[in-house]
Amino acid sequence: MIPTSFPDKAVMAELLAKMLWEIKAVHFRADQPYKLASGMASPVYIDCRKLISYPRIRSAVMDFAAVTVMREAGFEKFDVIAGGETAGIPFAAMLAERLALPMIYVRKAPKGHGRTNQIEGHMPEGARVLVIEDLTTAGVSMFTFIDAIRAAGGVVDHGMALFYYDIFPEGRANMARKGITLHNIATWRNVLAVAREDKLFDGETLASVEAFLDAPLEWSGRHGGISALAG
Repeated sequence: MIPTSFPDKAVMAELLAKMLWEIKAVHFRADQPYKLASGMASPVYIDCRKLISYPRIRSAVMDFAAVTVMREAGFEKFDVIAGGETAGIPFAAMLAERLALPMIYVRKAPKGHGRTNQIEGHMPEGARVLVIEDLTTAGVSMFTFIDAIRAAGGVVDHGMALFYYDIFPEGRANMARKGITLHNIATWRNVLAVAREDKLFDGETLASVEAFLDAPLEWSGRHGGISALAG
């Protein structure tokens, strides 16, 4: 059951950022950058999967997700909630429960045995599907799941990421061109704001993180990573 009165978007973003810091899901390391799967060097790293281990926090976050979707998309816009392998699966289950909707999950590729399914669960032809992931950088991985659902006859117009990097100006626009409206709760800017307010790091580290958020590929190139995204 979703409460009828809920904080506005900015407050929910701040609260999620605080929760992520509290459970130590966020890491700043400007002097020894992380190497991301894309090859990009980054002074920041986040593990939203840790949310599933904290019942009170995960409950609040799923309330935030449900109210975000209902406010921004509508109350009766979806027939099925889909989670992507693997991080999106528990969040899809919890959101489906919140919204009283069926759930499916989508593999990154069809399994190589049995019925070789890529989609697990029941999805009627023409079902309106909301895809949820724990986080997305620019939406690329989300489209692995969206494309599979569309190919199987589902209709996908919306995606939900609990955490959106929001460091590439073209990211949301690229998703819109592919027919997807992206919804999210918090971004790196919210996380950085909490770190500044609570003085979690020294000024040099915070300045380096902000420089990365302002120009991620340029920062990456200066720190041994790629300076342009593939494709």
